[in-house]
Amino acid sequence: MSLTFHWFLPTNGDSRHVVGGGHGAPVTAAGGDRPPTIGYLTQIARAAEDLGFVGALTPTGAWCEDAWLTTAMLSQQTERLKFLVAFRPGSVAPTLAAQMASTYQRQTGGRLLLNVVTGGESREQRAYGDFLDKDARYARTGEFLEIVRGLWAGDTVDLAGEHLQVQDARLARLPDPVPEIYFGGSSPVAGEIAARHSDVYLTWGEPPAQVAEKIAWIRGLAEKEGRTVRFGIRLHVITRDTAEQAWAEADRLLAGFDPATVRSVQEGLARSESEGQKRMLALHGGSADGLEIHPNLWAGIGLVRGGAGTALVGSHDEVADRVEEYHRIGIDEFVLSGYPHLEEAYWFGEGVLPRLRARGLWAHPHRDAPAFR
Repeated sequence: MSLTFHWFLPTNGDSRHVVGGGHGAPVTAAGGDRPPTIGYLTQIARAAEDLGFVGALTPTGAWCEDAWLTTAMLSQQTERLKFLVAFRPGSVAPTLAAQMASTYQRQTGGRLLLNVVTGGESREQRAYGDFLDKDARYARTGEFLEIVRGLWAGDTVDLAGEHLQVQDARLARLPDPVPEIYFGGSSPVAGEIAARHSDVYLTWGEPPAQVAEKIAWIRGLAEKEGRTVRFGIRLHVITRDTAEQAWAEADRLLAGFDPATVRSVQEGLARSESEGQKRMLALHGGSADGLEIHPNLWAGIGLVRGGAGTALVGSHDEVADRVEEYHRIGIDEFVLSGYPHLEEAYWFGEGVLPRLRARGLWAHPHRDAPAFR
């Protein structure tokens, strides 16, 4: 089996320094030295496509550009790259979402993947008119996905749920292929929804032992549902020809963190309702000391950014070792990013991927596909 790698589209702006934002972060205008224009995002998307990344995660939230609209435009500038579109079920009706996904598949040649984000922060949800609490949001997500999957299967759907109701819902044209559902969450109710509806369970970059516990948890829940789920991990990456060069880059990024900004971001993230965010914060405790929490796993990004807060840091061989370590415990898909996203895509794509190919763990999805099959 060839490992799958996805890159990230920084629709909140990019820079040679860490750009804030992410899950639970303060709502600000797009930041960084490189605005998220279609021109710049196209450069990243084309580089990812050429290097062998299968897809590109595009985030959702008030802190970034809209993922549906942005990726629809970028799909016209690329040929094969898939778009892992993050969206929140509370913001769109399930029948409309199913129809949007179906249209997207036809107009792009089947290049849509969906990252379902329930929404971990009530304050931000209320800004979008969503006043349910966290557990109710997850319950609604379950109803949402039940409706959407029924529609994609060609069923006429009637559902009178606690949060959603549809009657005689049906799609005139079905998506081909049906988009895969990516889903994450660390709370008990999140696990139940993931086991019942996800194709790929995504976790943020915790140390391997903690990730292994999550995999066992979700796998057990999925078995009770009579399903199997694949597993993916969301990480940043700093990879260079030597370990010294990689850690020098991590130190440069860390030196650019303003202490007042770190305090402000950490105070905001400490109020997060997300279990995953709490686990991220526990990895560094708001301190810049002891940030290498596992060999080549650095928690520094989480000091100034919400959501995924860890990075693989090291030589190309060391980063390949860590990828292989995560694969051994059950991870098959990697959603990666780095600052700036254009240059870091090349560092990983030209430095690490060839080493994984040599180990028999990866094949270029376009160039190597016939021989690999």
